[in-house]
Amino acid sequence: MAIETLLLAVGEEDGGRIERFVEETTKVTEPVGAAVTVLHVFTDAELADAAERLDFDTDVESPGPDAVAQRLASVRQVGNGFEDAGVDYEVRGEVGEPSTWINKVAEEIAADRIVIGGRKRSPTGKAVFGSTAQSVMLDAASPVTFVRSDGE
Repeated sequence: MAIETLLLAVGEEDGGRIERFVEETTKVTEPVGAAVTVLHVFTDAELADAAERLDFDTDVESPGPDAVAQRLASVRQVGNGFEDAGVDYEVRGEVGEPSTWINKVAEEIAADRIVIGGRKRSPTGKAVFGSTAQSVMLDAASPVTFVRSDGE
């Protein structure tokens, strides 16, 4: 099955995975010209904090999650890598529970593959703290590529 649409979920803690995200995504999308959607999911507090940190004038307007996501350093770095590789992409932001939104957006765009990052956790850590990547992998309607940081 050829990949026509890919969803790349980028989180706040994915700075160490940016190069691998670009590499893994480009490897499967570039040969066929697949569309890539880069998604960042915020909590309400994270959206407000990021908007303030990124110098949005929140007194004038409340920036939407798409606008804030586009200005996040990790998302911009991914975008720069895609631009260098000639990969077309769009950026999307959402507010809510990450694994729910990742799977929801994947369904909306009919993603043929989801790429997500995470870190290695012990079984106890997964049970106690949960894992966004694990939830996505268990509930996804399409294949999921899991990318760890170098050294993990």
